[in-house]
Amino acid sequence: MATTEGTKLWGGRFVGNTDPVMESFNASIAYDQRMWDADIRGSKAYVKALEKAQLVSMEENQKILHGLDQIADEWAKGTFEIKPGDEDIHTANERRLKVSNYFFLFIDSAANLFKGLFVFRLGMLYLLFNPILCSVTLREINVLFPGYTHLQRAQPIRWSHWILSHAVALSRDVDRLLEIKKRVNVLPLGSGAIAGTYLAYDLLFFFKYEIGRIFSLCFFCVFFLAEFLFWASLCLTHLSKMAEDLMLYSTKEFSFVTLSDAYSTGSSLMPQKRNADSLELIRSKAGRLFGRCAGFMMTLKGLPSTYNKDLQEDKEAMFDCYDTVHAVLQVTTGVLSTLKINQSVMEAALSPDMLATDLAYYLVRKGVPFRDAHSLSGKAVFTAESKNVSLNQLTKEDLIAISPLFEDDVSSLWDYQSSVEQYSAPGGTAKSSVETQVEHLRKWTKILMQ
Repeated sequence: MATTEGTKLWGGRFVGNTDPVMESFNASIAYDQRMWDADIRGSKAYVKALEKAQLVSMEENQKILHGLDQIADEWAKGTFEIKPGDEDIHTANERRLKVSNYFFLFIDSAANLFKGLFVFRLGMLYLLFNPILCSVTLREINVLFPGYTHLQRAQPIRWSHWILSHAVALSRDVDRLLEIKKRVNVLPLGSGAIAGTYLAYDLLFFFKYEIGRIFSLCFFCVFFLAEFLFWASLCLTHLSKMAEDLMLYSTKEFSFVTLSDAYSTGSSLMPQKRNADSLELIRSKAGRLFGRCAGFMMTLKGLPSTYNKDLQEDKEAMFDCYDTVHAVLQVTTGVLSTLKINQSVMEAALSPDMLATDLAYYLVRKGVPFRDAHSLSGKAVFTAESKNVSLNQLTKEDLIAISPLFEDDVSSLWDYQSSVEQYSAPGGTAKSSVETQVEHLRKWTKILMQ
């Protein structure tokens, strides 16, 4: 059924009805109804400002506030009835209230984002807090396993060092999120579609969000959302990277870790399978969010200044990113908190060739420039491969033939614990360094939780 234009907020200019297909195509109520609480709270603040500006009486103000409370109650109970002519959450609430004064100014996505930021903050902190306490404590701090570059065994590291590498990335995501919060901590009410408002009122006095200032330039409001979408994309890129590592480590070829049944699935054909679908979905969601971000950026790229109907696409992108990141954080937390490591398999995967760098360092301590030491160590690796023996099985004569600086004490190099302990600089994989990093993140977490 077509909608009569006269019933719309903007209908006075038009004659006749909107095509039903266009009516549906134009509407955003299907997804932006989630903003009902933000819309009503913003409307309450605005009508109080109108009373202060003497544009509505005290009696009118009380009637409107009472009506808004009734509408909020209907939304909360799930009894609010959406009509065919309700384009979005703002017009739906206005239609239900039947108020002639137009005070439903566009609140923008930032209003809903304030609530979301707090949820994300707690989710991120829990994600960091859980693996730090469960996996980087003394219980597992002595576990060594191969570190990889180019998917090839590189150097021995601590399992806790690997976890910390991802924890640090996520802590930086939290910092970025808090920086975004500072930038979106503004009130777009009163900016209007282009010119602002002629009404004089103090919105900050009435608005109950933690707003830092009024943002009166509508030209730029929508870019807050673009920044949020980018943040979500980067955050899930970090989680995807971690998920990819764990997928490899959980394969039979590696067998470093075992996922809980709660975060694994089976095969409809092969009974023996334990599929890491939780990790695969984490990885796929990163692509989903990047697509949302890129899609919205392409929408912005072609727009002229101020409001255009294209910007209706922002709510769906924001809600999808919010839901996706929230779900991924929950699943990732579950995966890490139930993950079992196979220490014996990890340590059995260590091999003497991973200490080739240590062999080069040995020569550096003898005064050889690292470039030359690297070359001599490489020759030792080649000799071992040619003789089909491991690097630590080369004889003293083999090593002296490569460099006369090799002496009996070279045998002390073939110890993985000693190798790991030499990297005691900040960010290194020595036990003392890992413990320092854990303590730093614990203090950082405690400060943010205050």
